[in-house]
Amino acid sequence: MYFTDRGIEELEERRGEDEVALAWVADRMRAFVDQNPAFEDAVERLATFLARDDADDD
Repeated sequence: MYFTDRGIEELEERRGEDEVALAWVADRMRAFVDQNPAFEDAVERLATFLARDDADDD
């Protein structure tokens, strides 16, 4: 288990039943980067990963 799994597990426990728009997720990611600019690269990589997740399904 990676250290980050704890945060992922908390997200799933707290928000697992929620339905959200990707625009909301993008907004929250921007707010996070605004507050934590050192994580800009990691957030950018995650966003790219999520955006291209279905690219191999074609």
